[in-house]
Amino acid sequence: MFQSPAVDERARRIVETAVELAEKGGFEAVRLRDVAAYSGVALGTLYRHFRSKEDLLVAALADQVGQLEARMTAHPADGPSANERVCSFFATATLGLCGKPMLAKAMLRAMSSGQPELTEKVASFHGRISQLVAAALRGNGGLTTPGPADNGVGLVLQAVWFTSLVGWGGGLHDRSTVIEQVREAAELILDS
Repeated sequence: MFQSPAVDERARRIVETAVELAEKGGFEAVRLRDVAAYSGVALGTLYRHFRSKEDLLVAALADQVGQLEARMTAHPADGPSANERVCSFFATATLGLCGKPMLAKAMLRAMSSGQPELTEKVASFHGRISQLVAAALRGNGGLTTPGPADNGVGLVLQAVWFTSLVGWGGGLHDRSTVIEQVREAAELILDS
């Protein structure tokens, strides 16, 4: 379906505004009326693009993953072994995400909201991360279609990473602990 550049521009502006609000005040600061007002669109226009605040924050997460993909394509995960490359990738992803803590916590909350209409978008996020993990495992930059073994490793490491990020978001530990927990899991899986 064709969308005019003006429609794409409005959606981009809406997402950027939501990101700015989340960076300042977290999940609660992303009120759809405020997002519409600050982005210069009618509330109805916002609702034509995004069904909820969670939908909007998951769209922001998709943009963040796009930036991560570009970074990993330009500067692939480094290291002589699959373990070191995967740990390098997750360190880069964690530091990038946690660099804007209020936004990261808002996006994590949106991702784990359980809204059925977001299932496909959250699955897309995991699929994109799986491609990046596969590239790190194989030592080739950019995106790689995961094979069966890559999928298993990627799923387990993503589960550890996401769980640890949720702990970080809840104040249980700092971001260096997130990186360390993924490193420990990678060692268990890849060095066994």
